[in-house]
Amino acid sequence: MAPFSLRSRLQASALSKRRLKSKAKHGRKGMKNMAESFKRLKSEMEEISEEQKNIREGQRQVKEKFGIIESECEELKRETRLIIQQSARTQVKLALMFRILKAREAGELNTAATLTEMLREIVGREREESKADI
Repeated sequence: MAPFSLRSRLQASALSKRRLKSKAKHGRKGMKNMAESFKRLKSEMEEISEEQKNIREGQRQVKEKFGIIESECEELKRETRLIIQQSARTQVKLALMFRILKAREAGELNTAATLTEMLREIVGREREESKADI
């Protein structure tokens, strides 16, 4: 057969029509698969978006809790400093009282009077400070 014969042309056109139909069928399936893939990707993106939103909310909550903990820590530090100061003042007052007793036992009444006056001043300042804090 000659390559340009009518018979070969008809056969070639029939084959090409079959191929077009086959491609059209596959093309529809391909479009359907692509649409399904698109829907799946869209739902996955929505899930990821929701997860990211949850993560951001969790981070916000952690940051808020951390701020609360920091403020509580600062408050505890302040209270600790106050306790240390009170303890130091108490030790000073006890030392003065002890020296007053020793001075009285030794008959050094002038020294005892001076130490007593110092103790009164310290107690007076503490009272003023406590009134100012209230």
